[in-house]
Amino acid sequence: MIALAAACALAACGADPEPDPVSAPTPNADTELGNLIDGAPESVIAGERLNVGLLRRFYARHGFEPVWTTRQAQANSLVAAVLRAGDQGLDPELFHANLLQHRATLLPLERDLLLSDAFLSYADALARGAVPVERRRDDETLTPGPVDVAAALDAAIGSPDPAAVIEALAPATPTYLALRQALQRYRSDASAGDKVATNRLRKIEVNLERQRWLPRPLPPDRVWVNVADERVVLYRADWPVFSTRVVVGQDVKQNQSPEFRTTINAIVFNPPWVIPRDIATEEILPKLIHDPHYLTRNDMVMLPNGEMEQLPGPDAGLGLLMFDMPNRFEVYLHDTPDKSVFSRDDRRISHGCIRVQKPRELAALLMQQPIDMINQAIATGSTTRTNLPASVPVFVVYQTAFVDTDGELKFCQDFYHRDPGIWQQLQRYHQRQDRMVQADNRPTSPTPFE
Repeated sequence: MIALAAACALAACGADPEPDPVSAPTPNADTELGNLIDGAPESVIAGERLNVGLLRRFYARHGFEPVWTTRQAQANSLVAAVLRAGDQGLDPELFHANLLQHRATLLPLERDLLLSDAFLSYADALARGAVPVERRRDDETLTPGPVDVAAALDAAIGSPDPAAVIEALAPATPTYLALRQALQRYRSDASAGDKVATNRLRKIEVNLERQRWLPRPLPPDRVWVNVADERVVLYRADWPVFSTRVVVGQDVKQNQSPEFRTTINAIVFNPPWVIPRDIATEEILPKLIHDPHYLTRNDMVMLPNGEMEQLPGPDAGLGLLMFDMPNRFEVYLHDTPDKSVFSRDDRRISHGCIRVQKPRELAALLMQQPIDMINQAIATGSTTRTNLPASVPVFVVYQTAFVDTDGELKFCQDFYHRDPGIWQQLQRYHQRQDRMVQADNRPTSPTPFE
């Protein structure tokens, strides 16, 4: 309980922390250790690269003097935590595991820096993922609230159980806990030569990482779209109260549904569809060449700014209602006139938006109104926007291993082929290479493992 309370306080339960002038980058004090940190833009000890930014923030809290020479018990507790990072689906070598076990061969100041870097990096990986948002794909944008890992390590040092404080930075969701249990089970199977278990191991490690990209804690009331499962679930007080099938983006890269968080603020009844320029250019304009009446037959008009719009109605692309959830991807949950698609097992046919099988039922729950009220708003035929009583967070995720609404661990096909890229970055060799490339930092030639 002490460890969990400390971790929640440090994470501010998902809120931005108060400004901390000590944790901000400051000029180093003129000490031998401070000069060693500033000795090179990328410090290296025994071939291991260190995170200079994290080290500066941590040692600024300690006057740039050694920390671990007088804290051997705390250091040993934290080393043990790093060495069992595999229990979290993380490669211990990401945190200098081998060198930690031979740290007695290092000079005292080098040993102090190595220990701090290992503990800070491990805390950071548990708190926000070993593959933070700045090193992910552009459409993988989920991230937890900020955590000051330098303050977290100080809290660990001052606690009766330093390892527990650091490990409490990891998620505590049912899916994370179930995946950790499954990790041990499948490792036993893999050691017995079971290839299928070997493949599941990688999927489990990848989805443990995806869990670390989520806020701590998750909002108890939320709309949860798992693209990999092609379903949407509404949670109230962390309990699933509604679920239905959805249509998601196609497999081709430009049409895949992204991973992001936003809020549903309102319901738009009888929405028109302003057709994105890429769809208009690539799909509609070629049809106009062969069929000059295509726009008229499909209730479409050309707007003064050159865009196209489909007028509201039962055959409109957005159906009879849309969930207003502003986001930079312009991906929305909405109705569809084609109900037959929901009987398909493969429902990856959209340009990225999420078509909902039972949108009226979901709208009624979000509006906290009987479904008759939803039907009446639609029956007017007018385009209206009605605010929700309170905005509801919505998460669009891509989890290929997760706990379903029955509490069972479920595995899904990685149809977007995103798992191998993440798994590679979770391995020390690939992550080292990945740091050498530029902004989008995507691993090349991923190896399928399904």
